[in-house]
Parts: sequence; C-alpha cells; structure tokens
Amino acid sequence: MVRRIDVTGADGVRLAAWEYADPPKGRGEHETAPGVLLLHGLMGRASHWAPTARWLAERHRAVALDQRGHGRSDKPDGPYTRDAYVADAAAAVEQLGLGPVTLIGHSMGALTAWQLAARRPDLVHALIICDMRASALGAASQREWEDWFRSWPVPFATLADVRKWFGEDDPWVERPNPARGEFFAEVMAEQADGWHPVFSFGQMLTSRETWVLESHWEELAQVRCPTLVVRGLDGQLGRAEAQEMVRVLPRGEYGEVADAGHLVHYDHPDGWRSAIEPFLDGVLAS
Repeated sequence: MVRRIDVTGADGVRLAAWEYADPPKGRGEHETAPGVLLLHGLMGRASHWAPTARWLAERHRAVALDQRGHGRSDKPDGPYTRDAYVADAAAAVEQLGLGPVTLIGHSMGALTAWQLAARRPDLVHALIICDMRASALGAASQREWEDWFRSWPVPFATLADVRKWFGEDDPWVERPNPARGEFFAEVMAEQADGWHPVFSFGQMLTSRETWVLESHWEELAQVRCPTLVVRGLDGQLGRAEAQEMVRVLPRGEYGEVADAGHLVHYDHPDGWRSAIEPFLDGVLAS
C-alpha cells in the first residue's frame, strides 16, 4: 500500500511524499516504527524507490520524496540550490515525524542526505550514500550534460521508444541495459505530440550546477552518524574515492554491488538489498 502526503518545503514549495506501508501492520504500530526517508537522484522520482521501500516497510516507516522540480512535486522557477534541497528534506523529516531518521540517498539525493546529516544531526540517525562522489566534477562535466540533453529525441512517439533509446541507443550507454530504459520510462508523461520528461532540462542543469563545480569533503567529514557508502562496480563512484569517503567519515562503512551501474538500487535490487540490509539491521539494533 502506498499513500501520498503533501509536504511544504522551503519557500512554500509543495512536495509530494509517498509513504509505503506493510499491509499486515496496523497504523498505530506502523507510526512507531523507525523512520526512513528515501531521496532520489537528479531526474529521478520517488517511485524509483518502490521495490526498496516495500521491503523496508516490513520494519520501518518508509517514505520516498519527490524533490522539487521532480515527479509530482512543484516545479517552481527556483531556487534549485543546495540549501533549498536540504531544507526541503529537513521539512519532510519534521512534518512527517520521521526523525531521528535513516536517510537513504542516490546520487544527488545522497549529497542532499549527507548535507542534511552534517547540518542537522538532531534529525538523522543513520545514512546510506548510494553512488555519489564527494569530489568536484568540473565545468566540462556540465557541458557534457548540456550536449547529452540536446541529443534526446524528444518527443518520443511511444514508451517503447523511450525504453529502447535509453536502454540501447543513447550514446551514453556502453552496452544494452533494459533497467536503464525502464528507469527513464518512469520519468516520462504523454502530451499531445508524444512523450516528454516530467522535468525541465533547464532546471535539472541549474540543480546540477550548484554541486558539480565544488567538492563536498568538508561536509562529509562533519557527518557523525553511522554511514554506509555503496557503489555499483560499474557506477560513477570509483572504489578508491568510495574508500576515501569511508575513511573521512567518522563512522563510515563500505559496500559494493556487483553487476550494477550508477542506478544501483534499480539495476540490481537483490544485490542492493544484500549490501544495505546488514547495515540497517545494525542501525535497528542500536
């Protein structure tokens, strides 16, 4: 079972949160379960966390958030700053009564999660970082994304075309990846002339620009809660950098998922669960 709960984020932005409940549990028991907030990456949406949230709901109060500019949440002209994203996540934790919460973030959502943990340790009990680098990526990376967005053949005639392009034909695809095609099919909506992304390219680039030009090691070192850094072996976070992140974290642990790329939790859900469940068991025990 899933239900939508609206949250008021920074600057009054309306955010859609999705709570996953294990049906056998009564509402009273579920309300007292330890809270988990799941934060998707750039261009993602809360529904990408559904498989993870469903098994988490067996023992947690699991909520996935559509961040500003994404999914069913508002898409204002701005701001799309780090401060705005972090304030939105804090508002979700406080308004939904999830704290002290376990934050699970993928890519940009992981950065938001560790920045929140560093700035508001009172709200965060534990943290899982999924395939997000702490190092600066640089201006060249931003230009590559601009070129990539221009290459999208929008509008797509059908969802099958979406799946094929992102799973096979996209120049960024090294080998066929059906899971990647499905991932992007979830962020498309049908309009009169075909299928378009539910987000603005400009807003995504603005969001990304606020973090790719800077490194984030200092805030990572300020995270005091237990933290698991997880990478896909074929993802964007290299092993050396991931292990350095673990070293910098006061209470860091390392995990990796074989046969997974950047979309770790979506590429290989069984491997993802195996990588993070022991950590979560330890968090519950503590």
